[in-house]
Amino acid sequence: MTIIRAVVCRQSPSRQGEDGFTLIELVMVIVLLGIVAAVAIPMMGSFLGSSKTVATKEEMRRLARAIAGNDDASDRGFQGDVGYPPSALVDLTRKPDSITAWNAFTHVGWKGPYIDSTNGDYLKDAWGTGYVYTPVARTLQSNGSGSPITITF
Repeated sequence: MTIIRAVVCRQSPSRQGEDGFTLIELVMVIVLLGIVAAVAIPMMGSFLGSSKTVATKEEMRRLARAIAGNDDASDRGFQGDVGYPPSALVDLTRKPDSITAWNAFTHVGWKGPYIDSTNGDYLKDAWGTGYVYTPVARTLQSNGSGSPITITF
């Protein structure tokens, strides 16, 4: 005759009712997440602001190079080709009627476009504010960040 013994698993009396988290534990986790968010969100905003500043300064450098060129004879810019700075930034992408087309013999005239004009983004800074271009003072200014960023060329 075979005797079959049944083994019954029982929880110890000290573990009964402790299968989940307590309300205090959940509240503590929520409070900690709130503290982390309160610290991280301003830092993220600062990071985004500084990346927009860097992007705007780089675009302003590209615009200044398109206007004034550099010391290389192959990259003379608008001013090197035409003889004077453009009256507006749009002149970097489309030939003004008052300027002759590029003449390969005299090396004078509009030889653009001098900058990529995709979607007209070159006219605005990273905040979506239009650049202030002053040909007489030879300056380009961005006011989108709240404090002006100016470049002279």
